[in-house]
Amino acid sequence: MRLHLSSEIVLNKVPEEFYAPKTAVERSEITRMEKVPTDIFPKAEEGARCIADAIVSEIKAKEQLGKYCVLGVGTGQSLTPVFQELISRYEKHEVSFRNVVVFNAYEYFPLTPGSQHSALFQLKERFLKKVDIPEQNIYSLDGTVSQEFVQQQCRLYEQRIQTFGGIDIMLLGIGRIGNIATNEPGSGLTSAARLILIDATSREEMTMSFGSQEPVPPCSITLGIADILQARKIYLTAWGEEKAEIIQKTVEGRISDAIPASFLQTHNDARVIIDLSAAGKLTRIIHPWLVTSCKWNDKLTRAALVWLCQVTGKPILKLTNKDYNENGLSELLALYGSAYNANIKIFNDLQHTITGWPGGKPNADDTYRPERAKPFPKRIIVFSPHPDDDVISMGGTIQRLVTQGHDLHVAYETSGNIAVGDEEVTRFMHFVNGFNQLFLDNKEETIKTMYADIKKFLAGKKEGDIDTPDVRTIKGLIRRGEARTACTYNKIPLDHVHFLDLPFYESGKIEKLPMTEKDVEIVRNLLKEVKPHEIFVAGDLADPHGTHRKCTDAVLAAIDLEKEADAKWLKDCRIWMYRGAWAEWEIENIEMCVPMSPEELRAKRNAILKHSSQMESAPFLGNDERLFWQRAEDRNRGTAKLYDDLGLASYEAMEAFVEYKPI
Repeated sequence: MRLHLSSEIVLNKVPEEFYAPKTAVERSEITRMEKVPTDIFPKAEEGARCIADAIVSEIKAKEQLGKYCVLGVGTGQSLTPVFQELISRYEKHEVSFRNVVVFNAYEYFPLTPGSQHSALFQLKERFLKKVDIPEQNIYSLDGTVSQEFVQQQCRLYEQRIQTFGGIDIMLLGIGRIGNIATNEPGSGLTSAARLILIDATSREEMTMSFGSQEPVPPCSITLGIADILQARKIYLTAWGEEKAEIIQKTVEGRISDAIPASFLQTHNDARVIIDLSAAGKLTRIIHPWLVTSCKWNDKLTRAALVWLCQVTGKPILKLTNKDYNENGLSELLALYGSAYNANIKIFNDLQHTITGWPGGKPNADDTYRPERAKPFPKRIIVFSPHPDDDVISMGGTIQRLVTQGHDLHVAYETSGNIAVGDEEVTRFMHFVNGFNQLFLDNKEETIKTMYADIKKFLAGKKEGDIDTPDVRTIKGLIRRGEARTACTYNKIPLDHVHFLDLPFYESGKIEKLPMTEKDVEIVRNLLKEVKPHEIFVAGDLADPHGTHRKCTDAVLAAIDLEKEADAKWLKDCRIWMYRGAWAEWEIENIEMCVPMSPEELRAKRNAILKHSSQMESAPFLGNDERLFWQRAEDRNRGTAKLYDDLGLASYEAMEAFVEYKPI
């Protein structure tokens, strides 16, 4: 069973020569915009193996010399694949860590003694306890000391590193704001080990490491930029499209303390190891025509013309031969013969992505339509990771599908209970208790007892405490009720509303359980029951807490199993990926775009507002202060403006989709 198919979604089918050039000459050509040597791998596992090779080689070389191999290590999620690869090699007896010394790159501050949320505790649990590194070879800054001793501790820590001859390999992840270790924006080139306030965005990212809702401590004691740059070799890792923008700024941008990772450009042996998704904004991937000759296809041509329109500020049909020549696209002129020919071709391609019939228009020529006319009506499943992603991401399209007579099912993949505030539970329990007193003559002892127990638990609940099963159940019921209300508003029959409650989500913590075959089988059973002609699935894999990716992996794995079983229904099914509150598809990748009128956009907002627990009180709004309905409207209006700027039809708002073809 293939459980990680989402990692193989590459929208533009990047030619291998762009990420794995065969010769040094080819590499120097396509990487000329990059100021740090950068290796791109199709999958994170392959990148992790590359780093593990270097670390194992260094360990063995030092062992032959009778010396310690000194590693500096962070604890971010990006390093997990590397840790797993090193553990695997140790278990296969390919390497021993007895001659390894580890220096932890940072520690949270302040901490209570024995805290399980210390960076060192996490590092031990994920890596150090699973290999044979001696306990006395593990060093870390101490987050439990009083603040007056922090500076003294930092100087002693730096001296201890030097007593071992300095760090041989520094292994780091990168935060979304360019922080390395916890050197936040503003950290200078000469910054030493010190106490630093953790940025709000970094704190949000670190909640995944904490694995619970307990807030990250406000500060950290971290090795400074100067300490990191003293390492003989540095590896910086990043996986996934959520890191693409900051990787581009780090690798291709100017050196600036606003992007602390950019200081790696000054190091003589720093290396960036990333997957294709994290490389998505590098010039050689997104704008390859600026660094090399291209083998042009329709999608690459569309990407180039959209870019050219943005550079020149012109709509497609006003681009001239001069515009092409002055911006490095003369190859396209040679291919198409003139700017006009290329312009009209891409204009028509984009025009054909727009449809008011997302389920296909019956009795119509569907040659140039994104969705086929038959069969009609279609059986459709919309998979929603949380009980509101459906309306946030494609509420206008759902309205169209229902209005146009399709047999629409909505499948809510997780309970979403962790995203409900305690005050919502209190409010609903007050209602249930009052209902009991008014209508049940106070005879329902079970409700009274549960009410008292929950009230007591919430009164004594501390930050980071995991909810009791009863509380989590009530929170799940709250979300179910809101989802049903929104579906009723959209005229979806309640027997077409499915709550899958995938087990991986039910950890009670931010960090979820691994997605397993059990999750996949739940999804697969629904697919076999409905036998859909059209599936909509979440494609916003940059969701900061990873739930969307796991949910999408479950759906894709279930489809993959049905493909292996040669299921007849799959032969007549199309799969569309939507995006939600966190990002939008790049216009060159959009294959279906559904317009909305002002009235339809307002109706979409009303459906989102039915999820009242996810408005102002939702705990995971992220670093974006806009509410979910505001994000959705801004995103949909932004997509419509892009089409308008390119000279196509002008709409109030648009929802965009990309087709997924089973691999």
